[in-house]
Amino acid sequence: MKNIKETIIGVFAVIGFVVIASGFSINNTTQEQQTIFKFETVTVIESLIQGGLGRSRMISGTVAIDYKESTTIRLEDGKKIKSDKKRSEIRTKAFEETKLLNFYNVAGIRFNNIATNDALVKSKLNEMSNQGWELFTVVAGVESADKERDAIFITRYIFRRPV
Repeated sequence: MKNIKETIIGVFAVIGFVVIASGFSINNTTQEQQTIFKFETVTVIESLIQGGLGRSRMISGTVAIDYKESTTIRLEDGKKIKSDKKRSEIRTKAFEETKLLNFYNVAGIRFNNIATNDALVKSKLNEMSNQGWELFTVVAGVESADKERDAIFITRYIFRRPV
């Protein structure tokens, strides 16, 4: 009888511990979901054009732009609420542009250029981190015309920090 009581008490103690522990994890998740973030993007465009003819840059915005000013809303009935802004009116001329070196020159691929680009990008990422930005995600892609050997490599670094 004593062993049964100890077993039952032990089982309830474990169940109680699991319930309390899960309660803490639910509170942390709820609190994180309620956090509002501000986002920033840094885009790196690296030329893969042989002969060193391309242009490579690291771009980041310096002014806030409201996407709603250039958005058209299409309704179910076929009507639309159209933005009256022209492309020239939404284009920003205020941005930060950092020169990067091309992957290729006339002699071929330049590994020291890649190392230099990595150092420049790392410097920017470290600066963003020092300013309180958290690297949220990285998205990369390659763009090349059909049957062409030339291409550009694009990497977007998306940062966030609580508002």
